[in-house]
Amino acid sequence: MDRTLATDLARLPELLEATRRTAADALEALDARPVVPPVTPVTPVTPPRDPEPLPEHAAGAESALTAFAERWAPRLSASAGPRYLGFVTGGATPAALAGDWLTAVHDQNSNSALDGSGQDLERETVSWLRDLFGLTDAHTGTFVSGATMSNTTGLAIAREWLGERLGVSPSEDGAAALGPVRVLSGAPHSSIAKALSVLGLGRSSLVPVPTLPGREAVDPAALDRALADTPGPAVVVANAGTVNTVDFDDLRAIAALRERHAFWLHTDAAFGAFAALSPDHAHLTDGLDASDSVCVDLHKWLNVPYDSAVQFTRRQDLQARVFQNAAAYLGPLGARPDLVHLTPENSHRLRALAAWFTLRAYGREGHREIVERDIACARALGAALEQDPAFRLLAPVRLNVVCFTLADDPTPARLAALREAAQEEVFVTPTVYAGTPGLRAAFSNWRTTQTDVRRAAQALRTAAKGTV
Repeated sequence: MDRTLATDLARLPELLEATRRTAADALEALDARPVVPPVTPVTPVTPPRDPEPLPEHAAGAESALTAFAERWAPRLSASAGPRYLGFVTGGATPAALAGDWLTAVHDQNSNSALDGSGQDLERETVSWLRDLFGLTDAHTGTFVSGATMSNTTGLAIAREWLGERLGVSPSEDGAAALGPVRVLSGAPHSSIAKALSVLGLGRSSLVPVPTLPGREAVDPAALDRALADTPGPAVVVANAGTVNTVDFDDLRAIAALRERHAFWLHTDAAFGAFAALSPDHAHLTDGLDASDSVCVDLHKWLNVPYDSAVQFTRRQDLQARVFQNAAAYLGPLGARPDLVHLTPENSHRLRALAAWFTLRAYGREGHREIVERDIACARALGAALEQDPAFRLLAPVRLNVVCFTLADDPTPARLAALREAAQEEVFVTPTVYAGTPGLRAAFSNWRTTQTDVRRAAQALRTAAKGTV
């Protein structure tokens, strides 16, 4: 064994303690750190840093820890903190962090029942999540890396269902065996088009359907007409929480259209599924269980570390037909397929452990409190911006996202200047809604409180005065 490696092994408890102290210091400083550290010199894009050459000689873990603290830690954003409101980014609850550390410690590749404890843990966690979101046991689920992979997996199963209806097998014969495919949606997330490209169905197969006036929710009557004009079976992608305004399609109305039309219903509920935890908002997810496949992202509102999501489906048999992996060292396909037969990944990190920890530690009520607190924070920020003449809301605050813009001349350049002026205190991301450039503040972090809302609102007001 390399001498330095052997020394690190002998000193492992000491090195882990040093790492714990470093981690604790970083987390303790989250509230005081710039949300996005300033770049020097200031430029529109962070200047690239030239890579250092690969070390020739061993220096040990302690040296690497010191180098990281000096070279990289100061440049990292406080994305785990309470005022990182860009994209839809959660943090990591204390229990989820503990679970993630132990995931690395045990280093399981949970892809085969030949060593199946990890699979059992994942199935238990999936059953808890299914219950959390109000799904029945008609749905089976599997962990994947994020919403993009969850949507891709769901649409891969939909592709096989189309083949089943047409008497062909895309998994065997290729997507071309299907002929032209239509995928209908009102306001799909960008990952849907990406998934269609990956699956060989093509981005052009995505057909936009009109939405309700002033909404991002699909018009069920327009969808009915589009399905009537579609030759053969189709795929419908419904939204349970759009990315701009957290608008929800009427899932029950969409599912009812299957009485007249043949289609696979995939619901993108990446973070909107968590509305089911709040009694005041659970009605938004009514009908979710009728979906043939469902996407839920966990490193958003469940607050587990990146990367983690879950996909659910009613047709695990089709899922296994797509992703089956035949090798002598793997378990048989069987009635209860190993995880290696259910996703594009042969290597399957025990992502479920962090989710298991946070669900076991805080239960339904603890996670309901996070969801409802974040919703209250979003409403408070929306109200604060609405009262300021410098801003206007682009849409009502329906759940946990505030979509807003400048009241006068909201050009992308002026919004970028505002965003950058405020980003040491609060980080928001750009968007375009109904043709108007705007900004989004998405609340999904377990740490965020009304104090953070006041700080964020003040930072945006100050930035507006300085840049407008």
